[in-house]
Amino acid sequence: MTDPTTLPYRPGAGVMLLNREGKVFVAQRLDSTLEAWQMPQGGLDEGEAPEAGALRELEEETGISPGMVEIVAHCPAPLTYDLPHDLVGKLWKGRWRGQKQHWFLARFLGEDSDIDIATEHPEFRAWKWADPEELPAMIVPFKKALYEQVLAAFRDYL
Repeated sequence: MTDPTTLPYRPGAGVMLLNREGKVFVAQRLDSTLEAWQMPQGGLDEGEAPEAGALRELEEETGISPGMVEIVAHCPAPLTYDLPHDLVGKLWKGRWRGQKQHWFLARFLGEDSDIDIATEHPEFRAWKWADPEELPAMIVPFKKALYEQVLAAFRDYL
């Protein structure tokens, strides 16, 4: 078996999307049996700028177009998480040990009716607005530290 520490991190991006009440968009993945929720995030295409990738992922996962959001801030440095050992080799064709993500804080300018998780390639089965401090307890355990870092990076805006 491949030693996970020898694998690189998959380049990625994520969006902490705030509504007018200061709550954060979270959704439940279709491919998970866990009751975990997550913010929109995903891999960057080769050569794709992190902000463009974050906005693309947001639209692909939620139907929210880039024109419906305003970027407020971004983490000064990428954040990483490692996959649990039982998932290394199963996800992403075994090429990555986890993700190195660029995180952006965005304000949602639209209405709840503009959100549509029944996208062309759906990833989520449900969505809701959550209080920011609830995020670490809602995410899969292996991403908890990452979510705590995202919260710390954006604390002044929340």
